[in-house]
Amino acid sequence: MSTTAHKTALVTGGSRGLGRNMAISLAKKGIDVLLTYKQHQAEADKVVAEIEAFGQKAKAFPLNTADVTTFDAFMEQVTTFLKEQKGSENFDFLINNAGTALYAPFMETTEEQFDEALNIHYKGVFFLTQKALPYINEGGRIINISSGLARFAIPGSSAYGSMKGAIEVLTRYLAKELGPKGIGANVVAPGAIETDFGDGHVRDNKDVNQQIASITALGRVGLPADIGGVVSFLCTEDARWINGQRIEVSGGMNL
Repeated sequence: MSTTAHKTALVTGGSRGLGRNMAISLAKKGIDVLLTYKQHQAEADKVVAEIEAFGQKAKAFPLNTADVTTFDAFMEQVTTFLKEQKGSENFDFLINNAGTALYAPFMETTEEQFDEALNIHYKGVFFLTQKALPYINEGGRIINISSGLARFAIPGSSAYGSMKGAIEVLTRYLAKELGPKGIGANVVAPGAIETDFGDGHVRDNKDVNQQIASITALGRVGLPADIGGVVSFLCTEDARWINGQRIEVSGGMNL
């Protein structure tokens, strides 16, 4: 049975928050990691250093996942690096994590807000996956990041939650269409997590934090470390028969 040794993952939005924890969790499994960042190169470089401290190879690349016109050049950068470093331009795992928050009531959501969120949370995921697919090895996995907000409704998240719902449907199609290539696709749907996502909305607002804890079966808000291990598990042989599934990692929110 194959192991994760010498395998490589590409994590978008890997410099901070959940993406950072995913990248480090993958490294702990013996997986090399390529990660992207939009603005925070210094933070991305710190993650690279942490991964290398585990004995794995890592590299950070700039990428705006909302701008599909940059994807060809980005994939050329990635595949050139892989060819030089590993002798093959292919990799094994694509984790579509990059994202931003959008908190706005339905009646107040502007078209500009909607389009920006759509480009990041759906269009960017769709076409980056399409561009990356020729380089994903047989037996590889695609992991898309959704949200508990695709299952339950909290006022102010109509655009964001519905776009994550679209990602969940897309993932089932990917699992179906890519099955003949031996590539699996799954969704990880975090609940509310204490990060700087949405300007630290969940982490720093005591009332919001307590309210979420009160509707969570395990009685607290999630932490980044609650998510990264699930993503890295899905990239192991132990998870090889999980395909086309939505795994919510929320501690039991709104049960």
